[in-house]
Amino acid sequence: MTAEATTEKSLYAELFDETSARGGEPEWLARLRSDALERFERGGFPTTDDEDWKYTNVAPVARGNFRPAGDEAGAFDASLVDAFVYEESRRSRLVFVDGVFRADLSSTEGLPTEAVVTDLRSALEGPHAEVVREHLARSQEHDRDSFTSLNTAFVRDGAFLFLPKGVVAPAPIQLLFLASGARDDVAAFPRVLVVAERDSGATILESYASLNEAAAYFTNSVVESFVGEGARVVHYKVQREGERAFHVASTRAALARSASYDLTTVTLGARLSRHGVEVRLAAEGAECWVDGLYLVGDGQHADTHSLIDHQSPRCTSHQNYKGILDGRSRAVFNGSVFVRRDAQQTDAFQSNKNLLLSPEARVDTKPQLEIFADDVKCAHGATVGQLEEEELFYLTSRGLHPDLARNLLTYGFAEEIVEKVKIESIKRQLDSAILNRLQADLEV
Repeated sequence: MTAEATTEKSLYAELFDETSARGGEPEWLARLRSDALERFERGGFPTTDDEDWKYTNVAPVARGNFRPAGDEAGAFDASLVDAFVYEESRRSRLVFVDGVFRADLSSTEGLPTEAVVTDLRSALEGPHAEVVREHLARSQEHDRDSFTSLNTAFVRDGAFLFLPKGVVAPAPIQLLFLASGARDDVAAFPRVLVVAERDSGATILESYASLNEAAAYFTNSVVESFVGEGARVVHYKVQREGERAFHVASTRAALARSASYDLTTVTLGARLSRHGVEVRLAAEGAECWVDGLYLVGDGQHADTHSLIDHQSPRCTSHQNYKGILDGRSRAVFNGSVFVRRDAQQTDAFQSNKNLLLSPEARVDTKPQLEIFADDVKCAHGATVGQLEEEELFYLTSRGLHPDLARNLLTYGFAEEIVEKVKIESIKRQLDSAILNRLQADLEV
């Protein structure tokens, strides 16, 4: 271990002591955080020597002097927040700034009273504290992911969504995590816990953005979802961090019998981003969709690692990721489907397709299947390509501006994922990002 890495670990241990000295947390949570810090200190930040991080170098994060914002976020104009709130969730949103919950910017008026949508601190002090205790970090027992351990060590604020049996939220619930950009060294550790009991349902909009594109900061988020029997959770994640930001996230879901979990991830921002997805199909008849679109430009690096764990018979998984890379950008995709011995009659599909718009763009893709059952239907595949010259010629020969032709073909590549999005505000955002990223205008 290098001296530099040791110094960084000591820094986080020091910060942990500072936050722990404030007290006011349950004993079990203090123990949970302490154990997580110990795991992080033991392993440190991953390096490119680790197989799972072979193509993603997090040394800039390890070297950074990132610190939690504390109870007060940086100064900012609160009216600016409205631009980041989706119209569909104006009355059903929780807002966090620099990792700190802002009740004055949040609203749950559009949600049924039976649904519990609140910040994690309030949940720990309320009537559902035992639900939090039962589920928080349960998906990370014996976890070797150092970033998840770091998040757990500093878990103080976040979102708690509890849907009792049969309760369906009519409006999408937005969890908005904003960076104020007031200073460059802020670290935020958002934590989201979703517990959907039997036959309940909700649509969750998890979004990240910055009020200052030039700020350098670090977001380390963890989302845990427990989807009960027959429950349905639709989950969108839109990452639009600032151009100098670092974003490392873990999304995990455990599905009960006949449960449904539909995750769509959109990656647009951050200098370096990494998203780990793990879905456990833990009981018969569960089904999941794990789809995504990453659109990265010059100087950006986007890494997606996924694991779909088929643990029980007659479960279905669909995985479809598409990437669009321009300039000197880099993307990594490692998708794994694991079918256990008892998971007979599994139906699993996985696809990763990438479009390179620049000769300097690079992608490393590795879809994987590990099958230990004999009665299954599984398929996977990956492609890397460029725009077809014949298609470009066809469009330009009919009078279209070359940039417009290029963007229309690019949009056509991404359309499969875009059309899957059922939230109009997100779809418009995607349209704008894809069609205008190259500074071409449809009206040219």
